[in-house]
Amino acid sequence: MSLTGVVNSSSGLSPTFAAELRQRSDEDLEKLFELRPDLITPIPADISALAARASSAPSLLRALETLNQWQFQVLEVCAVLRDPFTIRQVVALSDRASQEVILHLRSLALIYSDGASLRLPRAVRDLLGNEPVGLGPESPTEIDLKLIDKAPAGAKAVLEKLTWGPPRGQVGDIRKKGTPINWLLDNNFLIPMDTSTVALPREVGIYLRGNKVHSELVPIEPRVTGVTTKDSDTQRAALASISNTLRWVAELLNFWSEESPSARQSGGLGVRDLKKAADHLGVEESCAAFVSELSYLSGLLGLEADGQIIPTTLFDLWQNKEPEAQWSELVSLWRATSRVAGLVGRSESRNLTALSSELDRSNASLIRNLTLDLLLANPGISASLESVKAAVLWRYPHRRGPLITAQLVEWTLREAEWLGITGGGALSPYGRSFLEDEESLGINGALPKPVEHIMVQADNTAIAPGPLTIEVARMLSTFADIESRGGATVYRFSESSIRRGLDHGHSGEEIRAFLNRVSKSVIPQPLEYLISDVAKKHGRLRVGYANTYLRCEDQGLIAALTADKKLSHLSFRQIAPEILICDSDSGELMEELRGAGYFPAGENAKGGVINMPVANRSTSRAKPPRVIGELSKPSSAILSVAIRTLRTGERAAEKRPAGQMPRSTANETMDLLNEYLGKGVSLRIGYADTNGGVSLRIIDPLSISLGTLVARDHATNAMTPFKISRITGVTTA
Repeated sequence: MSLTGVVNSSSGLSPTFAAELRQRSDEDLEKLFELRPDLITPIPADISALAARASSAPSLLRALETLNQWQFQVLEVCAVLRDPFTIRQVVALSDRASQEVILHLRSLALIYSDGASLRLPRAVRDLLGNEPVGLGPESPTEIDLKLIDKAPAGAKAVLEKLTWGPPRGQVGDIRKKGTPINWLLDNNFLIPMDTSTVALPREVGIYLRGNKVHSELVPIEPRVTGVTTKDSDTQRAALASISNTLRWVAELLNFWSEESPSARQSGGLGVRDLKKAADHLGVEESCAAFVSELSYLSGLLGLEADGQIIPTTLFDLWQNKEPEAQWSELVSLWRATSRVAGLVGRSESRNLTALSSELDRSNASLIRNLTLDLLLANPGISASLESVKAAVLWRYPHRRGPLITAQLVEWTLREAEWLGITGGGALSPYGRSFLEDEESLGINGALPKPVEHIMVQADNTAIAPGPLTIEVARMLSTFADIESRGGATVYRFSESSIRRGLDHGHSGEEIRAFLNRVSKSVIPQPLEYLISDVAKKHGRLRVGYANTYLRCEDQGLIAALTADKKLSHLSFRQIAPEILICDSDSGELMEELRGAGYFPAGENAKGGVINMPVANRSTSRAKPPRVIGELSKPSSAILSVAIRTLRTGERAAEKRPAGQMPRSTANETMDLLNEYLGKGVSLRIGYADTNGGVSLRIIDPLSISLGTLVARDHATNAMTPFKISRITGVTTA
């Protein structure tokens, strides 16, 4: 669109915003709806309704947030000028490059045409404030700006303080004669607001700023800078991160299936449980919070009604997918979500916890995608954090706080590195393929294949030379602790880990048989002795679940328990040679005994040993958090329907008598419908909905059958059935 295409011929009267929208072509309206899709969600009835919606504060805020810093500066210049203003006036106060921005602002309906001039809708002025860019109100009288050069020194000092805003200042008493303030008031260089407040007129402020509005114009986006990286290094780092992320998710959910945490009363994961999860994964708490949020987003983790946090059955399905499908699912949801895992654990927001309902930030997805777009536009470099922040703040300079915007950029870069979208700070080939929506990302072929064997060593450790298959990893995790991670994972066998395996129902023989089957090396004798010794002790001491009894056939062990000073706070009472009771909860008693070096096992009412379940799963349907995303660009089909609906609504409004719905008797209604059936003549009908509201429709009647009229509805251009009993009246259109 050229500059001459922006304006319309002058009609003598100042047009309203709605009148200017009516004069726009279908192509202009389509461009408006592409830039502001909220205007047709849902489609308004006519142009007047469209103008009202486009002037509403929520819609205008969305439109303002699509502007970059340069576009917003040009809009502020327009807000400084009095309606109507010209393109030449805007250029004079900014730069010649602002001409193209004005075209964009008109396409957004943030300004509109008035003949050869332009106007700013009142609602836009209200949002930008009465003192845009720190400029004060317009002067009610003429000002001789040349007198400023003759101002006393004290008066010039006052003007310098007010030049760049705020334009208001407090004084002692404006009525006092012979002061610099009095001189400025007498020459109209200040406007008295009350007896102690003065304001610098807008005209004087612009003059003192050198006939400009902004101290610095930024028409060009800041350049992203960084260190050049090798593709091989980037790819290797990204693959390690992708492998880590998939392993973290699987390990965390397997851990929580065995030891399920409970949500806090106020919602979310408790601080202790988060720390415990971080220790289990061997990562920082911020990373553990991010992994738990990823699992929650994808429905792999559920929050039960009783507060239990537990994996869902979707986790089992997810584990059986190819690594590329697993990764793509996680990254797609992370890219779209409004939840911000980086908020967890900040010192100023201690009440914000992982999985809580307070992590949503409505601009999170937008900032995340702006950051990823910058990485995509600057391949091959490890971008510096400060340069990325500067570029994002230029693209998104508003309005919900620059501090959170800068933090969101930092968290996005950190999480992109964890996910493998970047490797060593530079965009990885897998991240690039994902952002460009390629079908194959190449992850499956690049990651090592899962292995089914380990190598047990003499120091009670085992090395997994690669990612283990699901079955081997799950079995091994029940009786071995991960000691270190990397290309190869090191597992450590200990008394507590072996006891955990026995608690899960595996006998000592089963553990030995499993290790003999999957180990490429011979099981060392010390490990066999450890398994046998723990298995022999396990279950000799049994804890009941009846608040609480303790049963043991070894009376010597009973005597040792009652004499153990570490357990004196439990206040055991012996009610039989082989039975002790206490007031502690059975679960707490089990932990106390294990902490004191004993090996108890749970017991049911029939005296059988209770084994802990290997993998708990949620029995209810997964309920991942709601994703608050940005409105997507409407399709061409939706745009076509929207334009047709608006034009139809305009024709109906023009022919509507005194704004009323058509009214006719039942006989008149049937006569008119039968008269014009199938003749291609348009009729206007009033049609009542199920709630009693009546809407105006323009239709072409086609047939009547069983009390139903079938007609082509102009609003939808589709064949639509209308109940004749609901038609309140008919007239020709």
